[in-house]
Amino acid sequence: MTDHIEAPVRQAEPTPSGHEPHYDPSLTNEDLAPIKQQNWSSYNIFAFWMSDVHSVGGYVTAGSLFALGLASWQVLFALLAGILIVQVFCNLVAKPSQVTGVPYPVINRAIFGVLGANIPAIIRGAIAIAWYGVQTYLASQSLSIIFMKFWPGWSASLNDTTFLGLSLLGYLCYAILWVAQAAVFWRGMESIRRFIDWAGPAVYVVMLVLAGYLVSEAGWDNISLNLSQGEHLDFGASIPVMLSAIALVVSYFSGPMLNFGDFARYGKSFAAVKRGNLLGLPVNFLFFSILTVITASATVPVFGKLITDPIHTVEQIDTTFAILLGGLTFVIATIGINIVANFISPAFDFSNVSPQKITWRAGGMIAAVGSVILTPWNWYSNPDAIHYTLGLLGALIGPLFGILIAGYYVISRQQVDVDALFTRDPGGRYWFKGGYNPNAVWATILSGVPTIASVLVPKMLLDLKLTTVDLTEIADYSWFLGCALGFVMFIALERRSPRIIVTPPAEGEGEAREVTAL
Repeated sequence: MTDHIEAPVRQAEPTPSGHEPHYDPSLTNEDLAPIKQQNWSSYNIFAFWMSDVHSVGGYVTAGSLFALGLASWQVLFALLAGILIVQVFCNLVAKPSQVTGVPYPVINRAIFGVLGANIPAIIRGAIAIAWYGVQTYLASQSLSIIFMKFWPGWSASLNDTTFLGLSLLGYLCYAILWVAQAAVFWRGMESIRRFIDWAGPAVYVVMLVLAGYLVSEAGWDNISLNLSQGEHLDFGASIPVMLSAIALVVSYFSGPMLNFGDFARYGKSFAAVKRGNLLGLPVNFLFFSILTVITASATVPVFGKLITDPIHTVEQIDTTFAILLGGLTFVIATIGINIVANFISPAFDFSNVSPQKITWRAGGMIAAVGSVILTPWNWYSNPDAIHYTLGLLGALIGPLFGILIAGYYVISRQQVDVDALFTRDPGGRYWFKGGYNPNAVWATILSGVPTIASVLVPKMLLDLKLTTVDLTEIADYSWFLGCALGFVMFIALERRSPRIIVTPPAEGEGEAREVTAL
């Protein structure tokens, strides 16, 4: 029997002849087909974002903004402005999947073609594999602290022996996290939902305890919320820096934002998804940001230096209970974000490539194995490696997003024929040309090339000493550039040579109908 997500599969409504439409097996399995039980509430979406935000990477990213020379209120403003942008775009990408009940790679068939949808799926899946390894490595460091505290002698001996750049203790901790994440994932989407429902709030409780402890140790009067570490900037000079900080926030969430439809498809209604996004993004993120600022501020009087990494903060406390509680909590937090952002996405993406051979679970395990092969501990600490590899892939997220939004909202006018997403019939609505929409493919190329160039060329020119002008800040806006170019290019190509068919409104209807199998 084929493995499948626990959420029941929704079959299409019978056709006028009384028969169910035929879904081509090469495009369908129980994980990709429209689901019939959409039971995620606003709280489930809210908890999803709590798990996504409350990771070690999230805290470090927020804390790193202080090094830009911004005042605390400017950092908070940048964080909030960035997350509001994320909220808007998440709502946009959520609707087509929530309405149809299909995941991100399948809804792309309406834009790229039933075979062409593998292009965005493989790109997104490759990015997720890389970040899955990075997040697992970060969580394994939390686990290493626990081992070093409770079994110092044994752990030190394992830490002295390295292989391929990682100690035996590092491999042990990475393996434990790898198995734990796979175990949660393997139980299916409903188990994942239950896990993130309590994981996000649990991290909040610990962070509140940590902040309370540090504030009580330092005394509120000794805490300064002005954490600016870089050169002090006047208001005029701070504006472009704030814009870069806003762009950094959007870029940080660009991955889960692109495939948010993988989760929105389970929402009870689009209204429920939007409420969950409101609570989970601006409301939750604002509180998270304030908590980050207070916690980081308190480390200065308590430890004599600014610490923005919560793992290192817990390590500095150096008490058995604090290290155990803090270490395990941040392990749980990272498991949460890794599963929702970097495990589920490639599971659907790779399953979409060959539905009958690659189940949802098999797709996820491909990502998990791939993350080990990439040995993230070797290149994560190398800025050049991150810039040239993830920069290359990450630059394509914006164009893919722009093309999807343009295709669904502008060109298709929110029409999706769900049955046509699962047929290889040459006369099918989404067969286009050999299963590919040439306009979507060309839009990806025409928007992707300049976006990739904006990330790689300025740094390459500096590295090769061909210029002394530093234009690398352009890369901060690669997502926005790619999204805008993808949006404009796809609309222009579809206007010039239409491929997507729009059904005229039914008699008596003033607007285009949503053609679905609901």
